[in-house]
Amino acid sequence: MESLSSFFQPDIDPATLTSVQRLNDAWPYLSVFITLFRGGDEEVLMRLLVLRELGARAEAPFWTPQELNQRFSYLNPVKLDTILKRLREGGLLVWESDTGLYQLSEGARVAMSALATLTDFAGDDVELGYLTSQVAAGQAVGQLSEEALKHLLGRLNELYAEFEEALESQSEFRIRAAQPRLEAVWRWVAKSTDVVRELTADETLTLATLSRAQAIALAQSRMLALAGTFERRLAQLASQRVHLGASGLTSTDIASWLRNAKASTLARLMESAMAMCPEPAFLSTPELADVAEFELIARERARAGEVALPGAENAPEADAPEVERLIHAESLYDTLALLGDSTPIADAVLADTYNETAYRLSLLSLLGDPETRDAASVVAALARLPLSLEGGHGIIEPDHPEVASLSDARLVPPPQPLP
Repeated sequence: MESLSSFFQPDIDPATLTSVQRLNDAWPYLSVFITLFRGGDEEVLMRLLVLRELGARAEAPFWTPQELNQRFSYLNPVKLDTILKRLREGGLLVWESDTGLYQLSEGARVAMSALATLTDFAGDDVELGYLTSQVAAGQAVGQLSEEALKHLLGRLNELYAEFEEALESQSEFRIRAAQPRLEAVWRWVAKSTDVVRELTADETLTLATLSRAQAIALAQSRMLALAGTFERRLAQLASQRVHLGASGLTSTDIASWLRNAKASTLARLMESAMAMCPEPAFLSTPELADVAEFELIARERARAGEVALPGAENAPEADAPEVERLIHAESLYDTLALLGDSTPIADAVLADTYNETAYRLSLLSLLGDPETRDAASVVAALARLPLSLEGGHGIIEPDHPEVASLSDARLVPPPQPLP
């Protein structure tokens, strides 16, 4: 048998490794699982069956040999003796010579408790449920396992990647297949949310454990955010279905039927469509190589050889850009510059047409604008005028062919200083 040190480099002492030491300390319990799961599948299953039956009688945990034979009368006596002998040699079943009774060892109780927790989650996301229960149990008794937190975080990230991949595939079948599993995962995420909330509020945790708990909370929130994404993606795919006339069938129904059809059924459907298959006997490897060489090399080389740089030319002369005059803005500026007293805006903005009136009214919003007044244009000149708007709570109806109503605001110059 190989020694433990033979698995490591020559300069490594296994006794100095913390991970190895932890496994060595837990070896009495690990050996229980080795006894249970060594051998064929049938042998393992029967050992678990016998051990579960022995542990199920909690009110009378001690067994006489006669009770064992009576309880397992449905098993082959020779096979039963072999199973019991293996359990005794592995330290799972203890024989008390003083009382003449059998009982389960401490390691057997621990192993059966762990296996019972695991088998209770069958039919659901076993790993996530089991890991969540381990974290919750450790938090409840004050012995939180750092490894349990790591495994829970890793499983959440794996599930998120699987669901995200299903969404990115744009396949309605993959998304619908993943949705029930996502709903099952939500149940465990909801149960572990309270546990993680209590962990993050615990001031006695180490910084590493607290960081791990916060990472789990972030992974849970990402998982819950997928709910709406699944619904929206399914709605998008449903809107893209093609309805086949008045038959009531859609392209999704046809694709689902084809996915579930047997190969023989598909072959019969393709008999008429694939009855004739032309054989390209006129093609051979040398001809294909010649064509590929021309397409990939010769044609590109000939095209590159024909390329010539154009001759030098002077840039065309261009006139200086003509400055656009804002006639209406200039007219409004001339009007406002002459104002000396408070004046209704109707006297300043009303013009011959509605469009010009609306334009002149919009320019009043630039009065006092600090971002516009520094430019060099008539608009900036308007912004620099020492006028302000007051009032505007009422409406007036001017005598105008196109303007039906106008604000009663007034243009007010700044007060004159006292002499």
